[in-house]
Amino acid sequence: MDPRTPPVLALTGPVTRERAAGFADAVRALLTAGDGGVVVCDVSGLGGPPGLAVVELLARLQLAARRAGGRIRLRGPDPGLRALLDLVGLPVEVEGEAEEGEPALGVEVEVEPGEAAV
Repeated sequence: MDPRTPPVLALTGPVTRERAAGFADAVRALLTAGDGGVVVCDVSGLGGPPGLAVVELLARLQLAARRAGGRIRLRGPDPGLRALLDLVGLPVEVEGEAEEGEPALGVEVEVEPGEAAV
């Protein structure tokens, strides 16, 4: 495996408290075994409309990752899940999006009017 490629944890439903604890253990183990940076959580297999159980799961995973010195990044969230995460204010990075404070790839930023874009 390429050391720059983060490990992927596939999350599947239904979400229960017991499964949430197991997923949190898996995130910690992946971060400990890897470079301690990022674990990509593929949420496309959660199925059904997202609910608060999924939000709680992702909050637990984010907390477990931070305690292990890393973070999680979501892969494949549906629009309903993204809207719910925004609504509850859970800051979770989504794969393929620019990090906060950084322009998206391919976007030219003009610093001052008349100057060349960077």
